[in-house]
Order: sequence, then C-alpha cells, then structure tokens
Amino acid sequence: MPPRPLAVYVNPALGLVFGQFTHGPSGGTIIISPSGSRSATGSVIPLNGESYSTAIFEIEANPGTIVSMVFGPDAILTGSNGGSMTLQIGGSYPSSPLVTNAVPPLRTLVYVGGTLLVGGPLANPPGSYYGTFYVTFFQE
Repeated sequence: MPPRPLAVYVNPALGLVFGQFTHGPSGGTIIISPSGSRSATGSVIPLNGESYSTAIFEIEANPGTIVSMVFGPDAILTGSNGGSMTLQIGGSYPSSPLVTNAVPPLRTLVYVGGTLLVGGPLANPPGSYYGTFYVTFFQE
C-alpha cells in the first residue's frame, strides 16, 4: 500500500474522567491506568457513582504503520468552585511506539490514562474540574 498520512480522531465524549472521589484531610492522587482501572493514594477515597474512564484516541493509518506518542506537559485543571489540580498523563495502551493494525476506514484504538494530584480541602474544594491535556502523535 502507498504511504498514508496519519490521522488521529478524538471523541470529546470519551475523555479522561476520574469519577467521584473525596480527598480527605491531606489529599493524594487518583489514578486511571491505561487499562481502565482506578486507584488512589494518600487520603483520597474513590466513590461509586459517576463513571470513570481512560481517554480514547482513534488512529487511522495503513496497517503496520509505526506510531510514537509524546505526552505532556502536565495540565492544570480548574475547579468550578475554585482551586486547581495537576494532571499528569500516565501512558497508553498499547504503549508507545505502537504498530497500527486496522485497515482504513477502521481505526486503531489507543487508551490513555493519567494521575490527578489532589490537595487537601482548602486547596481543592468540591466541584467539577476541567482542563486540556496534549498528546502528540508521530508517524515513523
């Protein structure tokens, strides 16, 4: 097949979502792994309720195309009631570099996780936190 330019699609409905949690007195982290599991450290306690998920990117390229990804920089999420949290992108599945396997118009799915650094109650009041993170894709 002749070379085909890499195309990456992002579905905003499939963003990186940490779900509901409480931070306790000292904070910590809440983590979404690239495989989709959720864990916490410190005094952060995950709560049931709102769902959580990895971010999902769709790559369209010829089968066998080698694609590398660069994550970052860290993102700052702003709270609806004040405060901010730092988001560190935590890898992908499949990991970088990856080889595409879908024949267009089908796409190779990439799942991206991250770690949210959560402060105490004064630094991070309850509410919704929003921001933007960046992933750069390179066709090799």
